[in-house]
Parts: sequence; structure tokens; C-alpha cells
Amino acid sequence: MGITKHELFTTAQNRLAELARAIGHPARIAILQELLRRQTCICGDLVDVLPLSQATVSQHLKALKNAGIIQGNISGASICYCIDPVVWQETGEMLEKFFIDPKNCC
Repeated sequence: MGITKHELFTTAQNRLAELARAIGHPARIAILQELLRRQTCICGDLVDVLPLSQATVSQHLKALKNAGIIQGNISGASICYCIDPVVWQETGEMLEKFFIDPKNCC
């Protein structure tokens, strides 16, 4: 595997890439939509509404949690996940700045 060159890019560029990677899978989009709809969720509930196995849902939750987009709190034998509102806002603001109107495009 090649050497990554994260240090050649700004902190903002690296953060936007991390967030984009985290949301760049349709299963993760579906998970985020379900969490936004419910305002909170337990992993087992997600397995009931997604066409994925428990292990696959857990892997996607881990990717979202590693990026900070979601939080997970242990509640008995389950983990209750929710959107981190601060990171969610950060993601929206970064994407909005990135998707500027290309007025001078060819």
C-alpha cells in the first residue's frame, strides 16, 4: 500500500475528505436517514429496516462513529446511536462551502 500524503493538504481538506468518505456509501446514507427520522436508534433496529446483516450494519456504524458523525451510548446490552449535531452542522457547512457556484467554469 502506498504512503498517504495527508500532511501535504490543509486540515480542512483532510477533514472534508474524511467526512465525505464516511458518508460515501449508500448504506451509510440509509443509516443516517433512519437516525435523522427517529432522532435515536439502536443497532438492532437498523438491521430490521436495512437489507444488511448485523455485522455489516455494525461496520458502517463504526465508520460513521470514527468520523464523529454519530455518537453511540451503551444502554444495557445495546448501543443507542444518534447524530452528533455539532459534527452534522460542520459537515453541512463544509459541503456547502465546497459546492460553490462555478460561475467562471468553461
